[in-house]
Amino acid sequence: EVQLVESGGGLVQAGGSLRLSCAASGFTFEDYTIGWFRQAPGKEREGVSCISSSDGNTYYADSVKGRFTISSDITKSTVSLQMNNLKPEDTAVYYCAFYGGILTAQAMKLIDYGYDYWGQGTQVTVSS
Repeated sequence: EVQLVESGGGLVQAGGSLRLSCAASGFTFEDYTIGWFRQAPGKEREGVSCISSSDGNTYYADSVKGRFTISSDITKSTVSLQMNNLKPEDTAVYYCAFYGGILTAQAMKLIDYGYDYWGQGTQVTVSS
């Protein structure tokens, strides 16, 4: 069973930075996509960023582009999300998601049902 473990969440002041990580295990896929989603209380889940293991292609939501950077260490099966210039509206539970396969059209567009497995989430709180 694929397991995803997020870490790095916490409380940070507006304008500060935080780095999240997602450790994936229990899979044998050579081609997979890992995405970051977030959900704030009372709001719908939204995609943040994603990256493909096969070619390194990335995608960012407009709300975070220029502030967040996704990267991967393929040898360690880990994906990181560097979040800079954080804003109070970034406050949410951040989830790591996994899709194993080559039909990446939905996953690479941050469509939630394009992913098969989800982590437990890590809380990010940005104070003003």
